[in-house]
Amino acid sequence: SQTLFKFLEEKGIKTHFDHMLSDTEMVVDAVEIVLIEVIVRNIAAGSITKKYPFKTGDKLNPPIIIFDYKSDEFGDPMINDDMALAMGLATKAELEEIRKLSLKINSILVEYLAGKNLLLPDFKLEFGRRKGNIVLADEISCDTCRFWDRTTGESLDKDVFRFDKGDLVAAYREVAKRIVPGIKL
Repeated sequence: SQTLFKFLEEKGIKTHFDHMLSDTEMVVDAVEIVLIEVIVRNIAAGSITKKYPFKTGDKLNPPIIIFDYKSDEFGDPMINDDMALAMGLATKAELEEIRKLSLKINSILVEYLAGKNLLLPDFKLEFGRRKGNIVLADEISCDTCRFWDRTTGESLDKDVFRFDKGDLVAAYREVAKRIVPGIKL
């Protein structure tokens, strides 16, 4: 997460990242989490292929932005702007900012990861409020993103475990080697 948070900060995206405490721990600014999970989909994979007429691998242009209510109790259901407003999760201006930031983050990451020979089929973002501003929060990792090898289409994410496709740790290490310059694993 820290490498991508730093990279996004350099590109003008405000995040809750402050600094690294150790190789595996980061210090973040306190934020009030917006109870909306944002799913950005560039390529059809996973649940979208079961609920809608897409096949795995279909390019989604423009990218699809989905809002889910962040609630274990209710199973993180999909919501629209009107539901988010009615539930008091965010203001109209905040929803517009979250959508705008999600698309900008997507654009930045897709281009960056292409240079690492990775595709970004989809990923989850969370945002928080800090001093009246919306900032990127939580994490960006193999647990919140689908990463595919750009050449082979091989999954390098949680799908390795979900579909018993091999060694999950090896897949995560491969992503880390591509994203984090000089990492020692």
